[in-house]
Amino acid sequence: MLLDCDTGGGEFLLSLRHPAGRTAASEGYPPNARLCGERLLPLGIDFRPCADPAALPWPDGTFDVILNRHGSFHAPELFRLLKRGGVFITEQVGGDNDRDLVERVLPGTEKPYPHMNLTEQRAAFEAAGFRILRAEEAYRPILFYDVGAFVWFARIIQWEFPDFSVDRCFQELLAMQEEIERTGEIRGTIHRYLIAAGK
Repeated sequence: MLLDCDTGGGEFLLSLRHPAGRTAASEGYPPNARLCGERLLPLGIDFRPCADPAALPWPDGTFDVILNRHGSFHAPELFRLLKRGGVFITEQVGGDNDRDLVERVLPGTEKPYPHMNLTEQRAAFEAAGFRILRAEEAYRPILFYDVGAFVWFARIIQWEFPDFSVDRCFQELLAMQEEIERTGEIRGTIHRYLIAAGK
């Protein structure tokens, strides 16, 4: 039995081609939840809308595998839902994601998710009773070759760049433009971590 928590629109889940009768999914964002109801339920997938990661609507010990990509999770609830020998696998955006870029245009902005890092999350899973099977963290470059692309990026990731606007950050954007003309790019850093944990 497989559960995909915070499945989004279900695209990744469907790409796995897991047998529908042994597949379940949850999603809390209302537009995605409606889409999943239309897309997953007719296939026989056990889809249930749920916005609270600490109260997923399945009985104890239902699942062999639980997946979560960039969604919310609650380690004790995942432990409850897994069968003995079951595995939870997640890849997450870390709390340091794009921080160097945020500081360039909005200095002093607080991190929206400061506890999203491998050290703290690994400890939370161990405290919930999990065995850590695999744990990795990566910091990789992200490059922008024009300021317009960066502006688009900052505007759509509002939780990382709160109150960003061209007017508010105009001088900082001019400095970025000068850097592009000088070096050909603006460079930032993305942060990701992966945990695979067993019950």
